[in-house]
Amino acid sequence: MLFLGENMKKNNKFFVVTYGCQMNKHDSEKIIGLLLSQGYKRAETMEGADIIIFNTCCVRGSAEDRLFGNINSLKLIKDKRQDLIIAVGGCVAQKEGSKLQRKMSHVDVVFGTHNIASLPTLIKEAQKGKIACEVLKSPRDEIKALPVERDNSVRAWVNISTGCNNFCSYCIVPYVRGRETSRSFEDIVAEVKMLASEGFLEVTLLGQNVNSYGRDLYGEIRFAELLRQLNEIDGIERIRFTSSHPRDFNGDIVLALAECEKVCEHVHLPLQAGSDNVLKTMRRGYTKEGYLDLVKKIYEAVPNCSITTDIIVGFPGETEEDFLDTLDVVKQARFDNAFTFAYSPREGTRAFEMENQISKKVKMDNFKRLLEVQNKNSLKNNLVLMEKELEVLVESPSKKKADVLTGRTRTNKVVNFPGPHSLINRLARVKIKEVRSWSLNGELKEVCERESICRL
Repeated sequence: MLFLGENMKKNNKFFVVTYGCQMNKHDSEKIIGLLLSQGYKRAETMEGADIIIFNTCCVRGSAEDRLFGNINSLKLIKDKRQDLIIAVGGCVAQKEGSKLQRKMSHVDVVFGTHNIASLPTLIKEAQKGKIACEVLKSPRDEIKALPVERDNSVRAWVNISTGCNNFCSYCIVPYVRGRETSRSFEDIVAEVKMLASEGFLEVTLLGQNVNSYGRDLYGEIRFAELLRQLNEIDGIERIRFTSSHPRDFNGDIVLALAECEKVCEHVHLPLQAGSDNVLKTMRRGYTKEGYLDLVKKIYEAVPNCSITTDIIVGFPGETEEDFLDTLDVVKQARFDNAFTFAYSPREGTRAFEMENQISKKVKMDNFKRLLEVQNKNSLKNNLVLMEKELEVLVESPSKKKADVLTGRTRTNKVVNFPGPHSLINRLARVKIKEVRSWSLNGELKEVCERESICRL
């Protein structure tokens, strides 16, 4: 362990602000774990920190604008506290590089998505008054294993790959996360075994495209094989994965989903659009018919599977007919939930310069129409769960009522029910008594012991 000097010890409290997806949240766990291992301390609030770290997302323009606003709001504080270190990492840092410090002179440290391991060194350079910026364009030959400070004691994220080779025309991810790089099969299995030995019940496998896992490393996709191997690990009770790409969701993965009892009955399968014309312009690599065929195969293999999706409204050139194709897929696929977004132009992507940009009014009108259809789907799917008893992994107290707990089913549905806080991070069987579009309410029927896990 590398210890800090006396002067450093006086200015070593850090606070991390995270934007974006599960991958970013897991990166923040690595940032926190690395700094703690180097002798830094966590501050309970941003105001009490000597080092403020923004781990950023640039997938949508609104998130990036909000980030810049939050960083700029610290300028007056920085003027009064010259020893305050402001660091920006993640996707925005990877995209902007040293330009970020020219735009905002009060930013002391910039580190890219491949440079988390360099953060302690960069902080020390900034504390000496030096320019601290490191943004590699691709991962180092050997990606170093970093300490991880998990934010939960029973649920853990596990990277199986980073980066993406798809270059969808709207997406900035390949430019800020790099090309697809898989971790070794053995390293992933070893990490999940270690998590099981530490008492973790649930793991979520992370990658920009988990379905193509192993192709760059082994010359073939080994994701189904990985699921089957992890399913054999004692102690782990739930296995999830995100995000999937429909093009690479092959028949063997569908079989593994059906065969592996620990793999949860939930698939997040981004659609993005239901029109063949739009899908082609997006460079998604599948058709409306192909997507619906895959959905049918998943439902046939796992009848009670929950399928959720991502949809972009108002992609350049999208016509009314194209949008109606999207609504048709939403109706046929019977999604449990859809994360819907109005198209946000991202500089550097192919779609940024496309003609036929859609007006904000049309985007918002279609957004509302899509939401109306999806809300009906969600409520209809939940209504069949009335009076059913479901296995729930209890996560936390409800934000609205202190005596109510909240957790998730294997199908990733949110369930609220009255119960003691001692149930947090445990599995319970809950009987559903009320359904809504986005959540379920129930009553506790049984606490599930590790020796006899209860499942629906």
